Amino acid sequence: MGDWWSTARGGGWQVLFFILCLCALDSVTGQARYTIPEEQAEGSIVGNIGRDLGLEVKRLVSGKARIITRGTRQYVDLNRDKGILVVKERIDREELCGQTTPCSFSFELIIENPIQLYRVTVEVRDINDNTPSFPKEEISLEISESAVSATRFSLESAVDPDVGVNGIQNYYLKPTDHFQLEVHSLSNGGKYIEMILQHPLDREKQETLSLVLIATDGGEPQRSGTVRIHITVLDANDNAPVCGQPVYKADVKESSPKGTLITTVSANDADKGINGEVTFAMAHVSKEAKELFELNVSTGEIKLVAKVDFEKTNNYQLNVQAKDHWGLADTCKVVIQITDENDNVPTIQLMSFSHSISEDSPLGTTVAVINVEDADSDGNGMVLCSINADIPFQIEPSLTDYYTIVTESPLDRETVSEYNITIKVSDGGSPPLSSSKNITVKVSDVNDNPPKFVQPEYSKSIQENNSPGFSIFAVRASDADWGQNARVSYFLDDKQVNGLAVSSFVSVNSENGAIHAVRSFDYEQIKSFDFNVTARDGGSPPLSSVVAVRIFVQDQNDNAPQVLYPVQTTSSLVAEMVPRSADVGYLVTKVVAVDVDSGQNAWLSYKLQKATDRALFEVGLQNGEIRTIRQVNDKDAVKQRLTVVVEDNGQPSRSATVNVNVAVADSFPEVLSEFTDFTHEKEYNDNLTFYLVLALAVVSFLFITCLVVIISVKIYRWRQSRILFHSNLPVIPYYPPRYADTLGTGTLQHVYNYEVCRTTDSRKSDCQFARPCSQNVLIMDPSSTGTMQRMQNEQNILDEPDSPLEQKPPNADWRFTQGQRPGPSGAGGPPEMAMGTGPWPNPPTEAEQLQALMAAANVSEATATLGPGTMGLSTRYSPQFTLQHVPDYRQNVYIPGSTATLTSNPQQQQQQQQQQMAAQHQALQAQPSEAAPQPEPPKAAQTPASKKKSTKKEKK
Repeated sequence: MGDWWSTARGGGWQVLFFILCLCALDSVTGQARYTIPEEQAEGSIVGNIGRDLGLEVKRLVSGKARIITRGTRQYVDLNRDKGILVVKERIDREELCGQTTPCSFSFELIIENPIQLYRVTVEVRDINDNTPSFPKEEISLEISESAVSATRFSLESAVDPDVGVNGIQNYYLKPTDHFQLEVHSLSNGGKYIEMILQHPLDREKQETLSLVLIATDGGEPQRSGTVRIHITVLDANDNAPVCGQPVYKADVKESSPKGTLITTVSANDADKGINGEVTFAMAHVSKEAKELFELNVSTGEIKLVAKVDFEKTNNYQLNVQAKDHWGLADTCKVVIQITDENDNVPTIQLMSFSHSISEDSPLGTTVAVINVEDADSDGNGMVLCSINADIPFQIEPSLTDYYTIVTESPLDRETVSEYNITIKVSDGGSPPLSSSKNITVKVSDVNDNPPKFVQPEYSKSIQENNSPGFSIFAVRASDADWGQNARVSYFLDDKQVNGLAVSSFVSVNSENGAIHAVRSFDYEQIKSFDFNVTARDGGSPPLSSVVAVRIFVQDQNDNAPQVLYPVQTTSSLVAEMVPRSADVGYLVTKVVAVDVDSGQNAWLSYKLQKATDRALFEVGLQNGEIRTIRQVNDKDAVKQRLTVVVEDNGQPSRSATVNVNVAVADSFPEVLSEFTDFTHEKEYNDNLTFYLVLALAVVSFLFITCLVVIISVKIYRWRQSRILFHSNLPVIPYYPPRYADTLGTGTLQHVYNYEVCRTTDSRKSDCQFARPCSQNVLIMDPSSTGTMQRMQNEQNILDEPDSPLEQKPPNADWRFTQGQRPGPSGAGGPPEMAMGTGPWPNPPTEAEQLQALMAAANVSEATATLGPGTMGLSTRYSPQFTLQHVPDYRQNVYIPGSTATLTSNPQQQQQQQQQQMAAQHQALQAQPSEAAPQPEPPKAAQTPASKKKSTKKEKK
């Protein structure tokens, strides 16, 4: 902002800058306010602006601080060197603000580099620098010596430009021998003064009076203003006018026209000349009297200037003052009596009125209370009241000028729903005046009329085979009552029609009485039925009425004729015989047909549609008789086939056909020989074909489904067989060389390794696999290769938690003594055999080696699937251990040398382990150096599956 100002300091830019500053005065930086008394001398200090605004003197000097005023006059100036505001010219508060308080003016202080704008307000305090002054220097008054005491004379007030306490506060009058001063306050804050005569004046004693009126303010010092009052006492008229009568009386008819002379007032004055001239005036008269009567000021005549009304005011009193020029007067009274005339029509006023009355109201019920008045008096004000005679009401007098209208006879809203009552009143004047008033009384409804149907009973015909919901017709009932009492609802009464509720046939709309068919009607089942409909109004209590409704079902041609004879059968052939000697008109047979429809829909006609020989037979149109129309000859065929059409008379018509077989022959054998190879036209049932096709489709679907299931089961078993290989060979244990127990802490001297092969039926028996229960691991010599390394690298599918054949933890009873293990005659091996490094004790035979090779070839994959914990064989079976000693692996997995069944029960394992430990310890102690007899292989424990198989074998 400072840069902008520095570039626009010269010339017109400075003027523009001032204008912009003046327009932005609302956004000032600060404000200051000072109060000084008016009339200060030039150079008087207003205030220290620098200190009050927090500005230093050097800032005021460097910023070229200056004052900006909006007006043409500048009352305050800035002393930049001292930072003070001083009075530049005299300040007159009265000139600046007049009577406005408080009085103040504002200006702006602007400082440049940077620009700062401040607003300064100076309040000018009033001082008592003005003296009260009167408009005139002297006041002249002329007062007659006849002026009475308490006469008031108004004086002009003084003016003081000062405000507040410096304004005029009091007035004083000197001397106070004859007059007293009274000051009054106005609503706008001003004051006016009156001078009141205390004692009568006497011109003979003092012809003139001189008074001084003083006005003082409340300032310090107090200032005052005076005015001189000069009073001249006038000579009085010694004789006052005297009225001719103290009271004047006159009568005026209220029908008198304008300008009628009522009376004349007179007065006499004994003085001569101008003092004897008397004028008349109405004094202390009401405004209404001034508007009705006119007084001639010179002659004293009183005339009527407006129409008088006796009913409003029946008399008037006028005060007429007779006065001479000098103010002496005499007053007389004029009493004007207004004479009544029959000019007012009687008035009717409803004091209480019931617009409606219940139709069951008792006799004497009050309907209205009226007040009848006539403003006229005496006979003109006497009234007679009456009502029209064609209504069930009468009028009875009550209090003065009050009448009541009551019921005289019973009311019936359904007959007359409302009454117009005309009230007529007339007075006793001549001629009499009358007036009337009409009131309407409505009769409110009472639920005293039940609904009434338009007809005493209803009947309606409807075509059969109608659609459900079809509107048949509507019953109508009316209620003479009104409103809710006349609101009719329709209901269907409970009734049985042919053992069914009538509501299952028709329904009634409760609002409009429309009757709808609930079902489709069949003329052959029901020809007509009747029911009752109840109409109930909405009154309290409700009233109802019942009407009988009969519905006739009209027949439609919806049934085709049915042929009763001849009976059409497909199993046997029926033929009518006509002898060749039959004459013309021979009755061959008669077609009998019926139509369950009625009327013309059941009228049947018979026509011959097709015949082998149309010239031989004819059919009766009405009776269906088949007769010959010519003589039968030898050329006529024996086999005759006639097709007869039976047609009803409905619109549209329906028909049925029947085939009649006729045999033209004289004997039955001849007919039989001719009809042996008669070709029957068989009609096949379309539904039977449909069911046959459907059955074929279902059987095909079931066959395909079963085929898919069987294939799926076979695939599943094949995949399982890949996991547990199918084989019927027994388990042939063998000992891979260079296998040893790493710790040698077990009860077995050598580690056993079993490769188990299961038969194809082994999946049906129970199989429990053991997991390792010790820290012993089987390792192989680094220079050797075998199945253990592959067993450690490959994951056993039986170890998966989701496998159906979950491997069970091993029993502790797998370890046996050397004597319990199978071998050649159960003999123990030499010492080198205990380490697993020596040769077999006895060389195996060729048969044993062949069996071992075959078992190894068949179970190579099964060996890889066995996880850790599989025991290796450190010995071989003796030749005596043949296939007959091999247990049935379809029932159990038998571990050679073990007498226990694999189980996963921890408690059972612990007990068996303790027993086996004790047995091994005894066996070790009693083991002879010679070969012990080979123990018999234990039988495998039977599982539920093996028990079932053994049972089957026993049955076989």
